[in-house]
Amino acid sequence: MTHSRARRPVFGDIRFVIGIVLVIASVAGVWLLVSSSRQTAPVLQATRTIVLGEPISSDDLQVVDVGLGALTDTYLAPQDLAPGSIATRTLADGELVPRSAVGTTEQARTTTVVVSSTATPAGMSAGTVVEVWHAPLSKDGRSFEDPRILVGDAVVVKVAEADGMLAQTRTDVELAIDRGDVADVLAAITGGDAISLVPAGGGS
Repeated sequence: MTHSRARRPVFGDIRFVIGIVLVIASVAGVWLLVSSSRQTAPVLQATRTIVLGEPISSDDLQVVDVGLGALTDTYLAPQDLAPGSIATRTLADGELVPRSAVGTTEQARTTTVVVSSTATPAGMSAGTVVEVWHAPLSKDGRSFEDPRILVGDAVVVKVAEADGMLAQTRTDVELAIDRGDVADVLAAITGGDAISLVPAGGGS
């Protein structure tokens, strides 16, 4: 008497094949992930603090190879730096340069002015965001009125101690300010107002 061999269920074979396919897909996915993480692309990195509205040139940047994967296109490549570029926000020393942080002079909404401040925050340097306060000269020219805020979000471009006898009482500071505030700032300067700088949000 002969016994027929039991047929293997077809459903079991399909599950086996699906399992093999899933394993292969998983291995391939891991390989692609590891492979992409090892791929690098050249992007630009700031070699100093570049403040809002300041011109950007190749002298302010260096090329670094980094593995950013899908984010690579959001950063500026060496060949994408156009002549006349400016910073549309402050870039910290060592920061990779996003495309969104670079614009043209036509897009600039800021300009720079130099003010002589009678009070400045400790540790103030390029890139520091400050409020500009002023105390107008009184009508008799002998005293000053109560201080009031003039510009709420100026960015320090450069700090230079004043020369001469006034060096101990004032500091010359180059500020990047909105173009809409220029007239008020110049009026305060020419009017002899006492100008002070405080950390942004630190005024009362």
